[in-house]
Amino acid sequence: MKVSELKYSVSNNYLIQGDRGLLLFDTGWAGTLPGFFQAIGTYGISVRDINYILISHFHPDHCGIAQEIADLGPQIAVMDVQRNFIHASDRVFEKEPKLHFKAIEEEKARMIPLSESRSFLQELGIQGEILHTPGHSDDSISLFLDSGELFVGDLNPLYEMALHQGTEIGKSWEKLLLLRPRTIYYGHAKTAVLDQEKDTHEETPSGPGPEAPPCGHDARKRSSDRYLLVSKIMKYSDRHMDARKIQKKTGADPQFIEDVLRMYLTHRDVGVQGILDRIEIKNR
Repeated sequence: MKVSELKYSVSNNYLIQGDRGLLLFDTGWAGTLPGFFQAIGTYGISVRDINYILISHFHPDHCGIAQEIADLGPQIAVMDVQRNFIHASDRVFEKEPKLHFKAIEEEKARMIPLSESRSFLQELGIQGEILHTPGHSDDSISLFLDSGELFVGDLNPLYEMALHQGTEIGKSWEKLLLLRPRTIYYGHAKTAVLDQEKDTHEETPSGPGPEAPPCGHDARKRSSDRYLLVSKIMKYSDRHMDARKIQKKTGADPQFIEDVLRMYLTHRDVGVQGILDRIEIKNR
């Protein structure tokens, strides 16, 4: 089994190579088709090599070019729990005519019951299953491979589990952890590896260690500066800028930008302070 990450949009998208076929997991925002072609080209893959497109959930940053890709050969696979959400993002893109969004043609999609997910994946020579994992959205699904790889879309990362005990997010993770995954592929966070012995999330933060906490006036100024910076990053994200463009605009640390974007894109109705609180939890 081979997994290739495609990073050309604000979300992480993945190609999963089975023994008999190729599956694309998520597609990115509308208007990113040229980036998609460039990304698959680096792996020597043509769009016609892809058999199916599986979408973790029908939010704009995950299904924006699905139909454009499908028009070139691959078929969109929709799980039965997702059927009523296929057009959830159409109204978002109607406000962005310059993106030339093409709505999913559900009559051409393949509808698959969750109970038949294993047999569907086996058609591609992929051993695994697809599970309903609500929390981020009601139509969210996750893809688990028997070899230990887990693709969760925008399901909130494990290091936030303490915030979600007893919620749908927590229950979805409990179900997934029973499968004992080894590697977790997120829609916005970096790929993570689980410690099978301790059942914990191993994530080594990049960059230098934490700075000494500022005091007095300096602390208040830094807090205010970070608040304004997060506000700017959120604003630029609403304009569909990726992390690289935002870094050029703000000069901010790339890792901080990625953290803000992930928090903003994966948490419903989160505000600036909510993002800052979650970044603090992540870096503890």
